Amino acid sequence: MTPFLKTPIEYLKGVGPQRAELLRTEIGVISFEDLLYYFPFRYVDRSQYHKISDLPYLENSAQIKGRIVQVLDAGSGRGKKLIAKFQDDTGVIDLVWFQGAKWIKNQLKIGEEYQLYGKAKLYGNSWHVPHPELTLISEITQHSGLQPIYSSTEKLSSKGLHSRGIEKLTSQLVKLIKDKIPESLPFDLLRNKQLISKEIALFLVHKPSDFTQVQHARKRLKFDELLLLQLELLLRKQIAMKKVKGFVFSEVGEVFNSFYNQYLPFPLTGAQKKVLKEIRQDVLQGKHMNRLVQGDVGSGKTLVALLTMLMAVGNGFQAALIAPTEILAGQHYETISSFLKDLPVSIRLLTGSTKKKQRVEIHESLENGQLNMLIGTHALMEDTVRFSNLGLVVIDEQHRFGVAQRAKMRAKNVSEPHILVMTATPIPRTLAMTFYGDLDVSVIDELPPGRKPITTVHRYESHRLRVFGFIKEEVEKGRQVYIVYPLIQESETLDFNNLMSGFEAISRAFPLPDYKISMVHGKMKPEEKDFEMQRFVAGDTQIMVATTVIEVGVNVPNASVMIIESAERFGLSQLHQLRGRVGRGAEQSYCVLMTGDKLSKDSLKRLETMVSTNDGFEIAEVDLQLRGPGDIMGTQQSGALNLKIADLAKDGELVTEAREEARKILSADPGLESKAHEMLRMLLSAVLRNKPDWGKIA
Repeated sequence: MTPFLKTPIEYLKGVGPQRAELLRTEIGVISFEDLLYYFPFRYVDRSQYHKISDLPYLENSAQIKGRIVQVLDAGSGRGKKLIAKFQDDTGVIDLVWFQGAKWIKNQLKIGEEYQLYGKAKLYGNSWHVPHPELTLISEITQHSGLQPIYSSTEKLSSKGLHSRGIEKLTSQLVKLIKDKIPESLPFDLLRNKQLISKEIALFLVHKPSDFTQVQHARKRLKFDELLLLQLELLLRKQIAMKKVKGFVFSEVGEVFNSFYNQYLPFPLTGAQKKVLKEIRQDVLQGKHMNRLVQGDVGSGKTLVALLTMLMAVGNGFQAALIAPTEILAGQHYETISSFLKDLPVSIRLLTGSTKKKQRVEIHESLENGQLNMLIGTHALMEDTVRFSNLGLVVIDEQHRFGVAQRAKMRAKNVSEPHILVMTATPIPRTLAMTFYGDLDVSVIDELPPGRKPITTVHRYESHRLRVFGFIKEEVEKGRQVYIVYPLIQESETLDFNNLMSGFEAISRAFPLPDYKISMVHGKMKPEEKDFEMQRFVAGDTQIMVATTVIEVGVNVPNASVMIIESAERFGLSQLHQLRGRVGRGAEQSYCVLMTGDKLSKDSLKRLETMVSTNDGFEIAEVDLQLRGPGDIMGTQQSGALNLKIADLAKDGELVTEAREEARKILSADPGLESKAHEMLRMLLSAVLRNKPDWGKIA
């Protein structure tokens, strides 16, 4: 970094010590470089003006010239708001503020001409503009072209550092950057990717003349961010591979062969075989395996995990499988135990509910090497759980485990065991490439033969009687039905059906003795929950009324219908997981998404996506667009990225390009030692110094 970029922000004209302290505490701007990289979040075309009479007919925000003719306080308590009457030659509209009313009221000047920017919304029978941007015409220095809009805070705004104030500072700063911004990318790369220089990009992102310049500037700066991130991930992977040697599973082993040839419950799909081959290559070479296996609900990940565990056992090692819940751990234990019942493999289950006597037995047999496989929950991570020779750790639904917890499992042996991570939550390609960039990724993208695609429909409350009729038809065929609710108790603020009232309504519609109903929710004791679930699994009840506790861990091939109540309240990933509870047998299965009549645009998009496709990866891509990467991956991991301008939800193509370029660079120059990569090496060194090793087991 040059001395110019390191210059403390207080030395920029118009800042000074007081404002510098505010910029530091409010938005983390300490130096000239920080301000240069504090990017506008959008741009307003100041060359276009509309009239108040146009507002109700415009889809996007609009700019208007007019005057404030009156300012009023309205409402009381939490409902208090500030209203200003804004007028032009075509009419009057209300401007409304629900927050910061006192400060805003003191700033407003009645009778002065303002430039208004905002979007009109219908409230009751009248139109208003909530929280508009207002600028006095007398203060506008740029009457045409694009104006950058920056995020600000109330404290910054109170010292004149609202968007316009920040714009004045960046405008000053970019005039000083000529010949002071070192180029970080090799010339050949700039030419091949048709990217502008970093200096020009930093100038244009803050002072563009048109949207084409914005596009060029943002593309260059996004590529910088993503390339650095991908280089970091690939370098970490490179370092880890050199540092950590894996156990060699020199043969598949006798138990693997016996199981594969005599007890395999059904033939493996092509996708399962491909993934097993990739795993086999990892463990045969003495390479430390760190592999993520993605596969939709029902694609056969558990069988792949079991075969990998059998490889470990066949080579004299122990294997552990960790699941996020007791229900799912129990499900894995039951499934794997039934598969291995005729083979000489010892297997135990360890969870928080395991009795002390059984615990002692498990600990002893683990330490003396008699126990081959241990399945369980977070209980496996306790310090008292010691293995004789742990060679493989399988982690199911890995996004539910923290980095520190996973590190504990790696420390259970003198040499690090192989890690196989499984997820039934399909992860969009760009996220897998980024959040799991240091893992090898395998995808099981094929369902076992004979599975019929689940038919999904969306039904409104007014269709309820028809839906009940459909449930009766399925039950008469001998099928079973799930009915899932999002809430357990009445909510004062949300008008949704909840589990208890739903159970009563269903009991009336499906009375004894013709119909038997189970109910399961998170507030029940584990033994009560297990009892109700077992009744349903055994076919003693035909209808299971539940909350999302049945999202994972229940496998009932005879269940053919999933009714999701208040489906608009669930995220896409959760809807897809719930739908995966049916469709496990040979019969046609159905998923019915029940909603109220009023739906937001995003809710409608989620429901339409569910109806149109069963492809988990397609669903994950839509989910990424709607929610963004942070919500999907969890804030702990998304925060580690610290992206300032790139957006993983929208820049998938650029992520792929950056990944490929990072591979090429490291392939040609693994240590980034050439003159062309000097700046990249310096930037990466700073990143690796300042970041915790969050990617080591991610």
